[in-house]
Amino acid sequence: MSESANPLAGPSNFIRDIIKEDLKTGKFGGRVHTRFPPEPNGYLHIGHAKSICLNFGLAAEFGGKCNLRFDDTNPEKEEQNLNLFERMRAGEFPDGSRTLRTKIDMAARNLNLRDPVMYRILHASHHRTGDKWCIYPMYDFTHGQSDSIERITHSICTLEFEDHRPLYDWYCENLGIYHPQQIEFDRLNLSYTLLSKRKLLKLVQDGHVRGWDDPRMPTLSGIRRRGYTPEAIRNFCANIGVSKTNGTLELAMLEHFVREDLNRRAQRVMAVLRPLRVVIDNYPNGEVEEMEAVNNPEDSSMGTRKVPFSRVLYIEQEDFREEPPKQYYRLSPGREVRLRYAYFVKCTSLVKNEKGEVVEVHCTYDPATRGGNAPDGRKVKSTIHWVSAAHAIDAEARLYENLFSKENPNDEPQGDDFTANLNPNSLEVLTNCKVEPSLAGAAPLTRFQFERLGYFCVDPDSGSGKLVFNQTARLRDTWAKIEKRL
Repeated sequence: MSESANPLAGPSNFIRDIIKEDLKTGKFGGRVHTRFPPEPNGYLHIGHAKSICLNFGLAAEFGGKCNLRFDDTNPEKEEQNLNLFERMRAGEFPDGSRTLRTKIDMAARNLNLRDPVMYRILHASHHRTGDKWCIYPMYDFTHGQSDSIERITHSICTLEFEDHRPLYDWYCENLGIYHPQQIEFDRLNLSYTLLSKRKLLKLVQDGHVRGWDDPRMPTLSGIRRRGYTPEAIRNFCANIGVSKTNGTLELAMLEHFVREDLNRRAQRVMAVLRPLRVVIDNYPNGEVEEMEAVNNPEDSSMGTRKVPFSRVLYIEQEDFREEPPKQYYRLSPGREVRLRYAYFVKCTSLVKNEKGEVVEVHCTYDPATRGGNAPDGRKVKSTIHWVSAAHAIDAEARLYENLFSKENPNDEPQGDDFTANLNPNSLEVLTNCKVEPSLAGAAPLTRFQFERLGYFCVDPDSGSGKLVFNQTARLRDTWAKIEKRL
């Protein structure tokens, strides 16, 4: 086997180093067998993605197995001949009034090794057995036994389980069962993001978001609806590494990997989110041309498409200024710009409403510049996108900011809870957007790059009457950065 093909030769982290050493020494018979137990409520989040990628990735890398475990704390097959335990099981006692404990060492410095709870009373319907049982084992009691039954070699957990490892080991040793190895790593923390199941549940129950799959939520269902790709999430998880110290990563890092992935795979299209009407006065009435547009300059195999061009267009409101500030090179009175894939146009006049707002811009075009270049060699400093008014499809766009206004949402104001840190501007809905006709019938969760604007994903709310798009990530806007400094 060559060095490059050897799974032991790649970039490492402390967990991989442990596994490599175990394989070298023959521990566990040369096996690698990991597991991932998903959340009981079924709503996994980006933090779980890190664990998924780690557990399944290590198993795949070293030719092993990974179990997708659905933890089931149904005690139906467990036998006990203790009377109090039988009475607990029979439902004689109310919730929390009795527990079954393991008395290990009441002087132990680690509280988990004093008298840990094994079973507690819980009158709650079980998804499989209904109301038949009212006692359930604690995770600490079942964890090692589940790993042992499944013959797990490396039980990889987040750091909050580090203090529980001695109890994990004690149960395995005193029950005399096969003993896996528990290893702890840092859990994922992102700026402006909460990953607490309890707090995410409150956001849903109190109506701060539209549900578990709201695109502002860090759940996998939420970020999938927003347009994040599995590949982007895997690349993110592969690059952040694992360690023994908890920290917080910038949310911008995750967005970087989303942009990087979508830049390669998303088709480019033209869409106008805040339309401004443009009339090309010297363009023939009723004429329509088909302009050839590139689907993705990063992937020539995606080919080209035809985009209709006509006398009346829509451009972005921000692409016109009646009185342009310094360093603004887009359309303004007397200035010439390039229309993407089409012609040079020059602004000659404008129309305002009774409030003094510009509602229509009139231009002339140079027929010799078809395709975007002038035969006489003159240059323009800006290229803007557009949509033909006669062919435009109506659409709704949902624009997202961070769900929380504080980098650490848990930094709660005195007297308030974490919801006081919610960003009131986390969602903006634009209902009068115009998109090119190639988007007609676009399927839910299809991803596009709206040229010059950002990446967008078709939302399942879309219907035959109107397309709805979720903003996945912005493109970097040079002018916006300049304008903030002015």
